[in-house]
Amino acid sequence: MKFTLSWLKEHLDTQASLDEILEALTDLGLEVEEVADPAAKLKGFKLVKVLEAEQHPDADKLRVCRVQTDEGETQIVCGAPNARAGITAVLAKPGMYIPGLDITISVGKIRGVESHGMMASERELELSDEHNGIIELEGGEVGQEFADWLAQNDPVKVDPVIEIAITPNRPDALGVHGVARDLAARGLGTLKPLAEVSVAETAGPSPIKVTIDESARDGCHTFAGRLIKGVKNGPSPAWLQDKLRAIGLRPISTLVDITNYFTYDLNRPLHVFDAAKVSGDLVVHRARGGEELLALDEKTYTIPAGVLVISDDKGVESIGGIMGGEESGCTEETTDVFLEAAFWDFISIAEGGRALKINSDARYRNERGIDPAFNREALDRATALILELCGGEACEAVVAGEAPDVSRAYKLDTARCSSLVGMDIPAEEQRATLERLGFVMEGDMAHVPSWRPDVQGEADLVEEVARIASLTKLEPKPLARVAPGVPKPILTPLQKREQVARRTAAALGYNECVTYSFIDKASAELFNGGDDATMVANPISSEMSHMRPALLPGLLQAAARNQARGMTDMALFEVGAAWHGGEPGEQHLQVSGILVGQTGPKDVHGASRPVDVFDAKADCEAILSAIGAPAKVQILREAREWWHPGRHGRICLGPKKMLAVFGELHPKVLAAMDVKGPVVGFTIWPAEVPLPRNADASKGALILNDLQAVERDFAFVVDESVEALALVNAASGADKALIEDVRIFDEFIGGSLGEGKKSLAMTVRIQPKDATLKEKEIEAISAKIVEKVQKATGGTLRG
Repeated sequence: MKFTLSWLKEHLDTQASLDEILEALTDLGLEVEEVADPAAKLKGFKLVKVLEAEQHPDADKLRVCRVQTDEGETQIVCGAPNARAGITAVLAKPGMYIPGLDITISVGKIRGVESHGMMASERELELSDEHNGIIELEGGEVGQEFADWLAQNDPVKVDPVIEIAITPNRPDALGVHGVARDLAARGLGTLKPLAEVSVAETAGPSPIKVTIDESARDGCHTFAGRLIKGVKNGPSPAWLQDKLRAIGLRPISTLVDITNYFTYDLNRPLHVFDAAKVSGDLVVHRARGGEELLALDEKTYTIPAGVLVISDDKGVESIGGIMGGEESGCTEETTDVFLEAAFWDFISIAEGGRALKINSDARYRNERGIDPAFNREALDRATALILELCGGEACEAVVAGEAPDVSRAYKLDTARCSSLVGMDIPAEEQRATLERLGFVMEGDMAHVPSWRPDVQGEADLVEEVARIASLTKLEPKPLARVAPGVPKPILTPLQKREQVARRTAAALGYNECVTYSFIDKASAELFNGGDDATMVANPISSEMSHMRPALLPGLLQAAARNQARGMTDMALFEVGAAWHGGEPGEQHLQVSGILVGQTGPKDVHGASRPVDVFDAKADCEAILSAIGAPAKVQILREAREWWHPGRHGRICLGPKKMLAVFGELHPKVLAAMDVKGPVVGFTIWPAEVPLPRNADASKGALILNDLQAVERDFAFVVDESVEALALVNAASGADKALIEDVRIFDEFIGGSLGEGKKSLAMTVRIQPKDATLKEKEIEAISAKIVEKVQKATGGTLRG
């Protein structure tokens, strides 16, 4: 949103300086992005007097001028037709930068005659498009700064231009009048009321009628129009052109410039039709789809079905609330004009503009929200300005539809300003603030003005009061302690586990990644995702079309990007949510990590080796131990298909309670994600780790056994298909009170065992509790171990 300082002062009676206004705007939430000062570009350009202007000896269109400057007389070669003796001009001395030409001038020879500078035109100084001759000034002294002369005689040309950023919830600030209202509420001046206008409808009923089709009544609430006969269209007056040009708009004609002026002055987009080019009446309807329109931006658009359009008997003439058509546009030959002021549905305008990829000032304002109660008044005000500048006679207004009733009121609880914001503002000041913003106070009820669609509750009233008072005055205050002593913990056990898992993984040498929760469909499908339930309705890009079903695809994508840049050895982890559905609550916390390439030095020689599944297993178990998982778990097979079928394991508490999975990623998955393998990794589900019975209790007492533990080794011959875990579980169950640990330490296949057989050797650690075990007791336990293993696996003790 751009406007000049003088434009702002047309709505705000103020003595505040530019710096005070800029500071207040940002503090009010209307952040100042840029301030362009035209006077700064004109620094150094000074007034001179042309004493003589003689014909150039070798050029018909050049004159050799003797010029009086603040440093004495000098010679200038000039080609302007109006260069003559006696005029006051603007001089650029050698070494100065000319903004309109993008050059720095120097002393030079033109057709053999030296020229010490240049007398500039308005276009060369970027004051206007005028380039028929050099600038001629009345009054002024030789040596005076040109910017100072403009400030005294034509201040619009050196008026500072302010650009502010408007948040989507403040459509009222898209007009200069709305900005002035905020500044007046802050106390930087007084808001000037809009002048009263009246329109004499002397030309009788309008021959052009307007209707809103049944299909468009939810998209166009009201449409007001008026035919104005006998207008004279042409260049707009200088004051209007200067305003538009200052904010970067190109003046076109009086009728078009008036609509642009209202767009920025009062946040009221308007449109004008050349009535002679309108065939029959106008109808607002939704496009059937496939209609074409040559728009005012000289582009032809194919209109999708459902977009709001305005048509006459010939076809579509305008895209409702977004852009008009070239065929019915106004030109200098226009004599009869039909003026439109309509209030559109925000969502319909946004959808139509997005479908057509049109970004216009009208769309920008209509999709954010204009004042519905100002529709008819805007039509009258624009009509009055057209009659003033273009002449003509106004017909009676035609109105279709009805402006929606947006009246609403909320209770102002003046005590909530302290509880919600922490600012103590007197009750009367709060009421006065809202009244200055246009709210109508009736007791404690605040009636919201029609131009503020963002105010939707009591808390918004408090926000307005605090915003105008300035949040910079907010003083930090400590929260009151509810009760003495240590405060109750805030973090849940799962949140604590998340922190511990993150610290442990980092301590193990992993680098943390924070990847997007959205991934592409192909990657999601590799990890049992990518269905319609997790599809994003409005994805940022095709690479972010679905919610991630796991953290591993994001880590693999990060690994692929690093490999493409020459990084071959990586240890990456992430803690975050993954989604197994699209409804609230259908997500779960995961901790995942991957290892790629070589491990670090593992021996005194500094040698390294490729990572393997046991690296992932060790790190996975370390994190599980840190978050409180039980020490005794089971390692099972049959994980999901993205794991290598023979090189992975599930860490479980029974066959249905899975805490984590580790292993090597499947080569097909790595190939699909362009990762050079092998890659090993793990995924932990912290929520599956059982909580202790008393989550707040301290750890149990440390038990140290004074009695010597006994270890016995066993070797069993079993079928090659028998898993080692079956032997471990069977041996552990022989005497749960005394058997402390069972470990497999050797596997032998082939030789005298025969085909299909293998030998598994294990160590059983027996820990006495009350008394040293006698040999008979040890033998009894050993026999029971052999019995249990034989029964569970069919194996025999190897001789």
